[in-house]
Amino acid sequence: MNILSVFAELLAQSGFAAITWQQCVMLLVSFVLLYLAIKKQFEPLLLLPIAFGMFLANLPLAGLMNEADHWYQSGVLRIMYMGVKSSLFPCLIFMAVGAMTDFGPLIANPVSLLLGAAAQFGIYVAFTLANATGLFTPGECAAIGIIGGADGPTAIYIANNLAPDLVAPIAVAAYSYMALIPLIQPPIMKLLTTKKERQIVMKQLRKVSKVEKVVFPVFVVLFCSLLLPSVAPLLGMLMLGNLFRESGVTGRLSDTAQNALCNIVTIMLGTTVGATANGEIFLRVQTLAIIAMGLLAFAFATVGGILLGKVLCAITGGKINPLIGSAGVSAVPMAARVSQTVGAKENPTNFLLMHAMGPNVAGVIGSAVAAGYFMLMFKA
Repeated sequence: MNILSVFAELLAQSGFAAITWQQCVMLLVSFVLLYLAIKKQFEPLLLLPIAFGMFLANLPLAGLMNEADHWYQSGVLRIMYMGVKSSLFPCLIFMAVGAMTDFGPLIANPVSLLLGAAAQFGIYVAFTLANATGLFTPGECAAIGIIGGADGPTAIYIANNLAPDLVAPIAVAAYSYMALIPLIQPPIMKLLTTKKERQIVMKQLRKVSKVEKVVFPVFVVLFCSLLLPSVAPLLGMLMLGNLFRESGVTGRLSDTAQNALCNIVTIMLGTTVGATANGEIFLRVQTLAIIAMGLLAFAFATVGGILLGKVLCAITGGKINPLIGSAGVSAVPMAARVSQTVGAKENPTNFLLMHAMGPNVAGVIGSAVAAGYFMLMFKA
């Protein structure tokens, strides 16, 4: 056997001979996302593991997402993906988000709840559009709609319950668009607001007492879980993390949830969410429709929050900057940072971040409540 024949046989058994056009497309998409994460720094902590997971899953013959009869014989990314499929990772992420989140701006300005609710408009637009296509069941339409809440953990949670066959595209759409919020929201914000509105300076929020901050998470879980029991896993973990933060007696637990736990789960969640973007499954009409409707959902969520912000601005005589309405999507704290950035470009002395955090954390609660309502309506 000469060298050429050995090389030919090696090539025939390699990934080069087995690669498909679908895998090539998904590899190119992963490279684009890596570029956006590294060069443009669009939420790299989230987008980079998603992009690299997508890259790994589409390597031909690598078998990282293969599923075997016995779980321990499956590919390593498939084993990690069990944390997504079981909703464990989404709940742990909610605990970490709760530990990192200050609900003070929401408590100090309850009007923020209205802005957070208005930003859920995108959920119902996407639900209606998905239903109109005739490609999905009502439960699947509900799961697709939740993408508009800009809440990856909630999107995964409801997809596991209402659309298990669509977990992969819904998760990828939700997390990818979350990472791209700095790209998606600013054009819409500038289109719907005037320069004068963007320059509005809001007065400092009142100081919130420790008692209020401790009572708030307990009350929210109690009320929302009694109203919609299916939201208890997500809201319960969110508020447990927040109680770690605000109680003042669990500093070590709060620190672990905010840092070590959050980082570990983010790595595994992001990588395995990206790994679900298999070319053969992903490049279908249904999946492409989900990606398109997810983008529309984000856009209309931003529109809903800003339009209500403009209404409140008019009612209060210009005391509320409409830009904070865009933060009503529940991507914490990404959406609030975008509100701050856009406002600061118009008025460098303007500091909207804490005001935007009110609608931002209200959006987390709002998207979870919307998910609970959909599960109440459509879960068998």
